[in-house]
Amino acid sequence: MSQISSGTVLITGPTGGLGRSATMAMASRPAGERPDLLLIGRPGNALAEVAAQARAAGATAREIGCDLASLAGVHDAAETAKELLDSGAVRSLRGLIASAGLSVVDTRNASADGYELTFAVNYLAHAQLIGDLLSSFTTPGRIVLVGSNTYYANWVRRLLAVPAAQWRDPLELARPAGPEVSPTLKAAGVAYSNSKLAILYYAHELQRRAPEGINVTVFEPGFMPGTGLSRQHSPGVQRLGRGLQRLPLPGISSPVKSGPALASVTLDERWAHLRDGDFVLIDSERDVMPIADDPGRERRLWDATAKLLQSTAQADN
Repeated sequence: MSQISSGTVLITGPTGGLGRSATMAMASRPAGERPDLLLIGRPGNALAEVAAQARAAGATAREIGCDLASLAGVHDAAETAKELLDSGAVRSLRGLIASAGLSVVDTRNASADGYELTFAVNYLAHAQLIGDLLSSFTTPGRIVLVGSNTYYANWVRRLLAVPAAQWRDPLELARPAGPEVSPTLKAAGVAYSNSKLAILYYAHELQRRAPEGINVTVFEPGFMPGTGLSRQHSPGVQRLGRGLQRLPLPGISSPVKSGPALASVTLDERWAHLRDGDFVLIDSERDVMPIADDPGRERRLWDATAKLLQSTAQADN
């Protein structure tokens, strides 16, 4: 049994796609290799069902309802997680998987806190959650952030018109587009890629600041068209995604393949050496592009994130 499996793993986005597959892969492991699970997702039947299925598979699983578009809600979810940990309802916290994510077509949409919705859910919510829970970890521990290669454009992404990141100051990235900006798939793609580049920068800086014994990794599940990530896109775009998933294109994956791989990166001794935001593409380590390793941008993102989270906390008080 790995040391991570001897404790609890918290996962966001457990109700569909990659998160659900990873949740059930962990829950279905043999008793001696199975962690307890804290499942953070939008309240409702889907969250209750995946928690029930995890328990039916033999896991100790507790669900925590949370809308990641509200930083106050994320903070409350972290407090609930701490209560469950402190009460002994689950074992000590050793793993955290930041799996939840979305891609919003209209970048004028704002979170409950007034931030651009893609950036708010994919990045800021997880920064809030991790910051709230970092002191609750038992070491050794692992934090696995779900990233994406979309931050840069290779020939496949150019062919599919998937835009690369267009990095700006984080305070600007957090600002919704103005009313004069029309929603386009390109703008949505840039916002998504920016949020995933932010995750890479955050992972590197988090490792510099995390307590000794907590390792930070970024997991890329591969291109998984047709999943819930595109739920806010048009029916036509969603149908196209499901069609692409059936084609033998290079780099195509699915939750069935990538979910167990995410569970493995989180739990297994094979990956115990990963740290410093090491990048794993499904089941192999990869180097990131030079643009994704920038200490100056990483420090600026950290400072700007603290300002964004603090502004929200002050507004709530």
